[in-house]
Amino acid sequence: MRQCVLGASLWQVNGLMAEALVKTPKSTEGPFYPDTLPLDTDNDLLIINDSINPGVGQVTWLSGRILDAHGQPVRNALVEIWQCDGKGVYYHSGSGDDLKRRDTHFQCFGRFLTGAKGEYVFRTIKPVPYPGRTPHIHFKVKRQGKDLLTTQCYIKGHPGNKKDGLWNRIKNSRQQANVTVDFTPIPGSMMNELAATFDVVLGWTPKAG
Repeated sequence: MRQCVLGASLWQVNGLMAEALVKTPKSTEGPFYPDTLPLDTDNDLLIINDSINPGVGQVTWLSGRILDAHGQPVRNALVEIWQCDGKGVYYHSGSGDDLKRRDTHFQCFGRFLTGAKGEYVFRTIKPVPYPGRTPHIHFKVKRQGKDLLTTQCYIKGHPGNKKDGLWNRIKNSRQQANVTVDFTPIPGSMMNELAATFDVVLGWTPKAG
């Protein structure tokens, strides 16, 4: 419960400082959206079901809001994230032999249903690079069974960004900044936890009624 309260407070504080509205650019889903879902799909990617062994990596609270094209919060949007573990391995059969060394304590995939203010929060790890890609976290936003946006979130200031083909494909500098966020230390955290805020702006407005 403490963790859920902490995570919620992060998006509330940082949301007040959100920059001017910029549509979040779409990106490829990539080859590693889970072809079979893990046993646990909640918003805490560090603990699988009742396991007492957490996934390995720098603990990160990733939070934000899902907004429509006019900047209004989108309630009951299903936010899905997926990423590789701390060893650079995805939860996907396409990882091949790398699956043998995968961190089986890390969920790699999670879901969260937004509340009245469009808020979401995940407890995960700071993303790491793997051959050919800069660190990133995949996002998919759905509502009422319809896919609204697939995108990716990157680490601000990471040297691998400028060499990454997908990051460089975003030609609009404001959109590029929109998906490139700070991962900052949480003051007073005994576990050296980080916080990152990623507000997703959809090119979509819900129908009236």
